[in-house]
Amino acid sequence: MAMRYDEYASLDAVAMAALVRKGDVTPAELLECAIARAEAVNGRLNAIVYKGYDDARQAAAKVDRNAPFAGVPFLIKDLYCDVAGWPMSNGSRFFRDYVSREDSEWVRRCRKAGLVIMGKSNTPEYGITGTTEGAFLGPCRSPFGENRIAGGSSGGSASAVAAGIVPMGHATDGLGSIRIPAACNGLVGLKVTRGRNPMDWNSPVTELSVGHVVSVSVRDTAAMLDAVSGPVPHAPFAYPAAPASFLAEALGRPRTLTIAYSAENPSNTPLHPDVAAGFAATIAKLEELGHKVIERPIQTDWRKLYRAQGAHSAGHFGAGVIQSIAEVGREPEPGDFEPLTMTYWEGSRRFPADKAAFGTLTMRAMCRDIIAQFDQFDVFLSPTMITPPPEIGLIDTVNLDSKELNRRQAKVFGYTPPWNMTGQPSISLPLAWSEDGLPIGMMFTGRYADEATLLNLAIQLEQAMPWASRRPVH
Repeated sequence: MAMRYDEYASLDAVAMAALVRKGDVTPAELLECAIARAEAVNGRLNAIVYKGYDDARQAAAKVDRNAPFAGVPFLIKDLYCDVAGWPMSNGSRFFRDYVSREDSEWVRRCRKAGLVIMGKSNTPEYGITGTTEGAFLGPCRSPFGENRIAGGSSGGSASAVAAGIVPMGHATDGLGSIRIPAACNGLVGLKVTRGRNPMDWNSPVTELSVGHVVSVSVRDTAAMLDAVSGPVPHAPFAYPAAPASFLAEALGRPRTLTIAYSAENPSNTPLHPDVAAGFAATIAKLEELGHKVIERPIQTDWRKLYRAQGAHSAGHFGAGVIQSIAEVGREPEPGDFEPLTMTYWEGSRRFPADKAAFGTLTMRAMCRDIIAQFDQFDVFLSPTMITPPPEIGLIDTVNLDSKELNRRQAKVFGYTPPWNMTGQPSISLPLAWSEDGLPIGMMFTGRYADEATLLNLAIQLEQAMPWASRRPVH
């Protein structure tokens, strides 16, 4: 008997793979559930932008049933991640005819882990913004409210996971692009330590970007680290220290921590009342669990830090476009780039090299000072976003000028970028809900290379403030 969708939707990825290993379900059955669900809801959400169903069916027939995620359906974000023979648009009309020649290292590790890749997920052009509303691929919507953003730039994967198409999906994070979509869709979103997972393309913010997943459970996020993290051969940098098993650390004896917290954000925007209420409830629950919780804002000059990051990213963005031109094999034509991307590219070409380099040096020096503050506590807590997920169109990536767009982003997101600059692990957990039922994330940031502590704390909170039953209505 084929698996019913309600059975499929009740499982996380670890549970699905366990059923495959026991022979209770086949990879083909899981995949057909995922495809049926995608066909039922994707027309409204626009989460999946390329359907690789036939390739997925062939892959499902050859899955190693002893692999950690044997037969689990999966999506790859359509941004700087190659799947052999599939298009890779990077959310841009410029890449409309580009087809990847070989699998990226990330995709190879996903396949080895047993994941069945069934398609590619929506992303804004070049992954620039915290909302997935690009002109080329179109807006992606949250299943918690189709007039609400799914977040960005991993909005497609997050929308698909929240809608029950797949239990987890590929995501990347350059200034918040895992944690923001996780917050908008009631999911777990871990930005891993810099260098933890392989990144293949020379993206516009390479030094800031990392890749992992958004998922329905903490154990999926931890088990995925065990399955795909590890040194990249011949990489010119050291792999961050890692435990024998991230999942074992997550499921181990609960640790008692010193947790600093602050609602301060670089734009000095007051929290939305629903976010403030969720933040207070999270602090109270942490105290109830026995943690030492102290109010202690991060001490830094935010304006100086963001100016340095902007200079750093300007240089990297220009280099990323040059890399794109080499891959596509031609110069951009009028209409190939959205206005925001064109503004950034033109700005990067005018930006002096010495200022870009000085921005990098300044950012790194300031980040060392921020990392040193974690000598006084184990984890830092803030909300993931300043507001609940806003409506589609508030952060209009096509019609707003870049200054106004960034002003609006700063008033909605705000909290996530510093931890890309420092390279520390940072996780968003769906611990609160707005009065009208929208998910609200709380963000926990750990010491450099210490995902284990974050995952152990996340398991505690998943048990104490469970979110598994808070799913969209359709």
